[in-house]
Amino acid sequence: MTSFVRHLAAPAPGWTIAADVIVVGSGIAGLTAALELRAKVDRVLVVTKGELSSGSTVWAQGGIAAALDPDDTPDEHLADTLVAGAGLCSEPAVRALVTEGPDRVRDLVGRGALFDTGPDGGITLSREGGHHRDRIAHAGGDATGAEISRALIAQLEAVRNDPGIEVIEHAMVVDLLTAAPDADGRPGPVCGVTLHIIGEGSRDGVGAALAKSVIMATGGIGQVFRSSTNPASSTGDGLASALRAGAAVADIEFVQFHPTVLWQGAGARGQQPLISEAVRGEGAYLLNGAGERFMVERHEMAELAPRDVVSKGIVAMMEEEGSENVFLDCRHLGKRYLRERFPTIWERLAERDIDMARDLIPVAPAQHYHSGGILTDLRGRTTVAGLYAIGEAACTGVHGANRLASNSLLEGLVFGVRAAKDAASAVADATVTQREPVDRPGPSSLVPATMRPQIQTLAHRGAGPVRDGAGLARAGERLDAIRSRFRGVDAPGGQPQTAEWETSNVLACASALVAAALAREETRGGHLRTDFPDTDDRWRVRIATHLDPDGHLRVMKAPLEI
Repeated sequence: MTSFVRHLAAPAPGWTIAADVIVVGSGIAGLTAALELRAKVDRVLVVTKGELSSGSTVWAQGGIAAALDPDDTPDEHLADTLVAGAGLCSEPAVRALVTEGPDRVRDLVGRGALFDTGPDGGITLSREGGHHRDRIAHAGGDATGAEISRALIAQLEAVRNDPGIEVIEHAMVVDLLTAAPDADGRPGPVCGVTLHIIGEGSRDGVGAALAKSVIMATGGIGQVFRSSTNPASSTGDGLASALRAGAAVADIEFVQFHPTVLWQGAGARGQQPLISEAVRGEGAYLLNGAGERFMVERHEMAELAPRDVVSKGIVAMMEEEGSENVFLDCRHLGKRYLRERFPTIWERLAERDIDMARDLIPVAPAQHYHSGGILTDLRGRTTVAGLYAIGEAACTGVHGANRLASNSLLEGLVFGVRAAKDAASAVADATVTQREPVDRPGPSSLVPATMRPQIQTLAHRGAGPVRDGAGLARAGERLDAIRSRFRGVDAPGGQPQTAEWETSNVLACASALVAAALAREETRGGHLRTDFPDTDDRWRVRIATHLDPDGHLRVMKAPLEI
């Protein structure tokens, strides 16, 4: 197998700035960490690839899960999470999530988030798949992420003029900067990032941002696949750059395919409209082509079974029928209720001439969430000193083999606070100091943006909702050939484009994901192998991957709790 490169082709930095801690990303995890850090360190730098509101958080429809009801308990939330995670959750991580979660949601309210409330003024709670209690708080009916993003951005905008915090928008992290390697040749501590800023003035182009610590909150890998609910910016930049810097990633074979994504035809590409699980939570049914509910016989919770179960049920039904989609039926819920409860979904469907109150909605699974990511401990620390990861970019062990519905926003809140506290403490007691970056050896790489559709097709065919060893092996060989072809390639004139760096990251993520999926010879959670259809207790381990000093991808078994 062709080795991975340790850095991307890019011009030498033309400028330098410095901060105590850099936060990369502006979703719920990144913004929470930045706001926590502002009061604890002298200087925080927040960078985001688009505008502050352009991350995945704004697209979250269903809500945020927490044991806020007096009749609910963190232990019950923990139990539901462990079941959804199919035996691979880190129980200490889940316990931190569910016990600290209610207070973090209340903190969010204190920061101005306006959740939907009932006549008594209390937060209205609903239910989603895998939950045995009503514990999903939502805002604007189906616009929870947008409201949370609005509230956190407003808090950040209020301190824009604070000299202790700087926000740079339209800035892509090209690579993590690392200090001198250790005796074994592995990259040293992370000490900053190289940034490409799409702007004007002295901070245009590529520069270096130095810091004592970097917190990666870059979201998921949705654009690795040809169809996803993720925004166009979700190109796996955090995971790929962490790999190049020597960090371990884990659980990356567990990709959650949301059961109910609007089916827009086989040629649909890019971000696809999501039909929130909350629609099923409020009573919608899944129907096959004959108009029959097919999930009732497949799981005791029917349409409200965990997402991987529902996705597998839909895929099986499509195979039985030879169809490309099934249907979501919410007509019995009534026009008035649907418009008030799901205004965003109503409008998006109406734009496509679909009336929720009158029409069946064609749906099929599509990539939605990455349960794995950069491997961390309970404080967000990765396997490389100076580097933290939070949110969807991280593998905290909370999700295991399959994320429980609406736990993702909560994870961003809880571990965003945890990582910020640890990073601030390390700065305060001088556990971390500013290191001098050095160049990592070996050739660089740059993959043309025109290769992305081919890479996405390979990822989908090999590591889509249904996998087998032969398909994964073919995808791995083809991806390896692409990496080999563009190894050592530079941009014409030495001026790469953002899309080329993104495509290089998409290729790295797809290659690592396929390798991990090929290694796990069982079916579990979001990983369905038709050649290994059963769950096997021998695989109740975490698969961790990292690059050795020569850039070769090493795949190994690791304990569930790091």
